[in-house]
Amino acid sequence: MNYPIPDSAQEIFALRQQPIDEELVASAIAGVIKIVRAQGQSLEELTAQLLADDPLLDQQQRRWLSQLVAQSWEKFS
Repeated sequence: MNYPIPDSAQEIFALRQQPIDEELVASAIAGVIKIVRAQGQSLEELTAQLLADDPLLDQQQRRWLSQLVAQSWEKFS
C-alpha cells in the first residue's frame, strides 16, 4: 500500500491533500478502525456513527460504507 495507516484524526484529515484512489480510501478506513479500537469503541458503536444521518452521504451510501467497515474490522482482528 502506498499510504501508511493513519494513527490520528489529523493524519486522516491530511489524506485529503492526496488524490483519491482505492488505496487512499483503504488507508483512511484502516486508520479509522485503528483509532476507534484504541479509544475502546466497538464495531457496533462505529456502525451507529456511520449510519447516523449525515448530509455528506445518503442512506444507501452510509449502509454500504458501514458494511465495508465491518468487513475491514473483521480482517484487522
